[in-house]
Amino acid sequence: MAFLSGLSAFPITPSDPDGRIDTKALRKLVTRLCAAKVDSIGLLGSTGTYLYLTREERRRALAEALDEAGAQTPVVVGVGALRTDEAVRLAQDAKALGAAAGLLAAVSYTPLTDDEVFEHFSVVAREGGLPVVIYDNPGTTHFHFTPALLSRLAKVPGIVAIKNPTDKSDAIESHLAGQRSIVPEGFSIGYSGDWNATEAMIAGADTWYSVLGGILPEVCIKIVRSSQTGDAAEARRLDAALTPIWDLFKQFSSLRVVYVLAELLEICRAEPPRPVLPLSAVAKRQIVEALERLPAGTAR
Repeated sequence: MAFLSGLSAFPITPSDPDGRIDTKALRKLVTRLCAAKVDSIGLLGSTGTYLYLTREERRRALAEALDEAGAQTPVVVGVGALRTDEAVRLAQDAKALGAAAGLLAAVSYTPLTDDEVFEHFSVVAREGGLPVVIYDNPGTTHFHFTPALLSRLAKVPGIVAIKNPTDKSDAIESHLAGQRSIVPEGFSIGYSGDWNATEAMIAGADTWYSVLGGILPEVCIKIVRSSQTGDAAEARRLDAALTPIWDLFKQFSSLRVVYVLAELLEICRAEPPRPVLPLSAVAKRQIVEALERLPAGTAR
């Protein structure tokens, strides 16, 4: 699927303390991403705090985003839930509204086995009727997709891609080659973990699933296009200029930082859902200083 390549930009989902979506702010974020010509929008991902929202609010967020994006930009939407039947209903909602694909993580309170995850994903793909992107997010879910499980899932009709975490940048090339060898041709392999994603794209990954792309899409698009055209030096130069932001992501988490960035860039003013607390005034000052250190034209 062509849209599962390039830059998939993941915005926050602005909402009030009761979890009701700020549709005006969400539309402003979507407009910004469409104007930057991102390849897809990753709505209701971890940065979009999908598990903190009700089914009704998730439907409303998707409807607003799709209406704002029109046919211009595909929307990949998080459909993860603790229960399989709930994830199926979320996938069905997304398909009915017009999402391009669903992003599904192995979220659970009880630790899951490989067979349980295989069944969960297979049922959602079959009954949800929406193309499924595997979301491997062990830092949050404490579940990691082994090569054996990925190989099984990649053969399931309707499961079309994987969003991998990144760890050590020098291990990405071998990791990518290993996954290419066990999935069907055309199966999209992408990476998150923004501070290592440039190396993933240079190595030949299909997609960068980007948190920063959801708030500063222009510079992320430039990194992706440079990688795609073989200009690794330019991609690395742009990535290096973002080091102050990557350091903050590692220190405070990308989720907390992008809420502050949205406010500083006058896109919207929102706080993450509780129990996640906003960053302190001292931390916000560090983010201001990091923005001031970015090259001209990057933070806009």
